[in-house]
Amino acid sequence: MLRKKLFAEFLGTGTLVATVVGSGIMATDISADIGIQLLINTIATVFVLYILITLLAPISGAHFNPLVSVISYLRKELSLVNTFWFLVVQVLGGSFGAILANLMFEHAAIDPSQKARDGAQLLLGEVIASAGLIFIIFLAIKQGIDKKIPRLVAAWIGAAYFFTSSTSFANPAVTIARSLTDSFSGINFSSVPAFIAAQIVGAALGYAGFKFLTSKTKSGK
Repeated sequence: MLRKKLFAEFLGTGTLVATVVGSGIMATDISADIGIQLLINTIATVFVLYILITLLAPISGAHFNPLVSVISYLRKELSLVNTFWFLVVQVLGGSFGAILANLMFEHAAIDPSQKARDGAQLLLGEVIASAGLIFIIFLAIKQGIDKKIPRLVAAWIGAAYFFTSSTSFANPAVTIARSLTDSFSGINFSSVPAFIAAQIVGAALGYAGFKFLTSKTKSGK
């Protein structure tokens, strides 16, 4: 059973990254307009997120994201051992997805990104994107509307692509993987640690907001 869950996480994270990277490369190949490029990248990502979460959630929970897996562990929904392996396969799957996308478009398999994404404004964008993602997922679970999570997550990421300064990475495994492609979706590895730190802060804030809204007061109201 664990092997199936791990494969689902590997497959899901890998397909997600392949879509993000591949659609980014395709976008720059067919248009010089940055707005059009971002729109193409967004639409492909939204569609594949909906598909992957819908199909793989019954198998592994469709985390595809270390932030979700770690919070699930803290909520005692995932064992420590399973959490460790989830994180491993998410990083490996994401990296494999980036390599596949590079090869599909005749780039080097590992093509380290030269695109620095530095600045407090980008890190703030990652905090907001990650906070919203975690807040939405766990609030939906709490409200018993799990079946709407594919639409809710896809909608949030699609919106956050455009309204956050960072274009919403919101995922440490995806961030690491995107350092392997020198393309539209890439991020220089030197920028990765700060992005991940911002994502962790955002996840903590999003979960704190969720707990505040759903915790019972002493009066029960």
